[in-house]
Amino acid sequence: MKPILAALSLILFAFGAGAAEEPGFAPESATDVTLSEFLWQKRPVVVFADTPADPAFTEQMRLLEDRWPELAERDVVVITDTDPSAGSDTRTRLRPRGLMFVLMDKDGTVAQRKPFPWDVREISRAIDKMPIRREELRVRRLGN
Repeated sequence: MKPILAALSLILFAFGAGAAEEPGFAPESATDVTLSEFLWQKRPVVVFADTPADPAFTEQMRLLEDRWPELAERDVVVITDTDPSAGSDTRTRLRPRGLMFVLMDKDGTVAQRKPFPWDVREISRAIDKMPIRREELRVRRLGN
């Protein structure tokens, strides 16, 4: 009986651990969301382009996906807008021209704008310098 309980416990533990994993890379469309949805919850990374076929847009998305766990750890949500004619609220608020990468903090402020693809290492450094992120890390250290 004990081996069965041990096996059942192991299965339940494995199932529970799998459920707690970060979701995979899944960018949101700017036409489906508003920036206010993420206020104080996530750090929006918004990637604009005039078309999804833009090579710089494709490169930026590849960079983000390749190192997604580092961004997920920092509460990042990726939002894309590749249709200027759709007139999304995000595009209206941030007014991009062509390709633009925008990093925002949880309080809704724009932290960085780049007109070219930006590496996740640099994005992570920029996030880690933000006052809200520093406070999160301080609280986490004190809690352990």
